[in-house]
Amino acid sequence: MRDRLRRFFIRANNARVRRWGVRARPEEVLLLLPHCLHRDSCPQAVRRNLDECRRCGACPIAELLRLRDEYAVVSCMVGGGRQAIAQARHKGIRAVVAVACEQELVAGILAAFPKPVYAVINTRPEGSCRNTLANPAEVARALNVFLEGGAQRGNG
Repeated sequence: MRDRLRRFFIRANNARVRRWGVRARPEEVLLLLPHCLHRDSCPQAVRRNLDECRRCGACPIAELLRLRDEYAVVSCMVGGGRQAIAQARHKGIRAVVAVACEQELVAGILAAFPKPVYAVINTRPEGSCRNTLANPAEVARALNVFLEGGAQRGNG
């Protein structure tokens, strides 16, 4: 029941964010990714710096990095809510696209308010906080909510 309420809140938040019509330059949009997207079995440690990823394709990070580069947005990987809020509160960030579980997304949306956070719920085929997945198409749609011109992409 809690997750249903959280999903309802996230859908309502995302609709509100779309209605606000906030537009930002790519360098003002933060793509927040949880560390649980990184595969446990990966020999490459990717905990804080996404550029440590070798882009092997075993986890969703490689595709999300491709989106980051294509859209030229700011991105970081965080280990929890406190780190996420600290990144979202940076002065130069005007809008946030956050990937996480329902519980973390609701907490982050509330903590970052009034800064707009568009939430993308990850999937958890192996349970919470372990080898989670994110749909790159959903992340791309979320980035387009904020980028000036709607579907504008970066030069990278």
